[in-house]
Amino acid sequence: MDGTTPLSLVEQVMQTVRGRIAARTLTPGAKLPSIRGFADSLGVSKSTVVEAYERLSAEGVIRARPGSGFYVAGGLPPLSLAQIGPRLDRAIDPFWVSRLSLDAAEDVLKPGCGWLPSDWLPEASLRRALRGFARAEDAAPFTEYGTPLGLPALRVLLARRMADQGIEAPPDQILLTESGTQAIDLLCRFLLEPGDAVLVDDPCYFNFHALLKAHRAQVIGVPYTPQGPDVEAFAEALTAHRPRLYITNSALHNPTGTTLSPLVAHRLLKLAEAANLTIAEDDIFADFEPDPAPRLAAFDGLNRVVRIGSFSKSLSASARCGYIAAKPAWIEALIDLKIATSFGGGRIGAELVLSVLKDGSYRKHMESVRTRLARAMALTIKRLKPLGIRPWVEPRGGMFLWAQLPEGLDASEISQKALAERVILAPGNVFSAAQSAASFMRFNVAQCTDERVFTTLARAMPGA
Repeated sequence: MDGTTPLSLVEQVMQTVRGRIAARTLTPGAKLPSIRGFADSLGVSKSTVVEAYERLSAEGVIRARPGSGFYVAGGLPPLSLAQIGPRLDRAIDPFWVSRLSLDAAEDVLKPGCGWLPSDWLPEASLRRALRGFARAEDAAPFTEYGTPLGLPALRVLLARRMADQGIEAPPDQILLTESGTQAIDLLCRFLLEPGDAVLVDDPCYFNFHALLKAHRAQVIGVPYTPQGPDVEAFAEALTAHRPRLYITNSALHNPTGTTLSPLVAHRLLKLAEAANLTIAEDDIFADFEPDPAPRLAAFDGLNRVVRIGSFSKSLSASARCGYIAAKPAWIEALIDLKIATSFGGGRIGAELVLSVLKDGSYRKHMESVRTRLARAMALTIKRLKPLGIRPWVEPRGGMFLWAQLPEGLDASEISQKALAERVILAPGNVFSAAQSAASFMRFNVAQCTDERVFTTLARAMPGA
């Protein structure tokens, strides 16, 4: 064995076996050398070979036959060309951006996705928290279900954070979920029957469309303005469709980056009260705001507004943890739905979020993110200008820029061309129930720092 490599002896043995399989000196079904014989030939202990074989067996590279030994596993089907790159034939629908972005290889650029690059996230804080868990004597976070409401200490902290925004939500009115998406899903399960009408902004986050489609709801889009939904159109939709629910972002709206004005918020709540309408306020971008904006939940006091949040955008997409804040009468029913669909829920994500939020580094991290996003926003607007692509509004914060293409250009066609060059864009109509945003695109400015985004976009635009 090589003493100069950083690999352990076990890993070197595993590498030797893999190399022989790759070179076809060990073919599928062939028996591996005996543990004693292989250990002697490699100059390592039998226990080293045993551990290497066990790890390779766990990976599915080899198979153990009791009383006989270890054998090379059967060959895997070759990776098809369709699996290697982006799906060029995928229809542009509410799943288009998310499916392509989640499946993308590392070399694919994703200015259309909805999250920060990994190196913008607080990796050091997350690692520190995980090391703390590993040293703790209490094994419960790793082995046990969470309580129905979720980790009490995190709910107390969330209640304090919401109080700072003028939202009174005691810990027992906060239900932890696996994500913001699960929070909305639980609310839909609680409120909706198939065929019920639901109001959404037009444009709105494309996964609202996908989730409501899964619940077989009737999706009604309300035109969105720089101050919030068009109030007159909102009132007309209430009369015409009698919806059960309205889902929106009030601060740093996705995809437009706009902020709800206090006047529009007041009028929306008056209309909702008269129509007995529930409002789901998805507030997952709260920590990206440079200054707090009006919140429907603060004006309403969690009477007919349900507050939803998560930490996948600011902390980690892998630490799945979201929450619902709702009136007391609804919490018990939502708990039952949570147990029915995910039982107790995981504890590790909640423990991780709690640890990082309590760490003083989180505030500094978000200050840094907001500063970087402001610079990226200005630079993205500057780089789009020579292409004739103009912001609908210039957002006061956040990662999203909703921009309009030159007259006559179709964002879906451009996105398909860019995809062939391994750049994933977000065409406007994936956000629009009425399909009225063909000339718009959403740009994630944090994912637009590579010059190839703009050179590819220029080549994809007709006449470039």
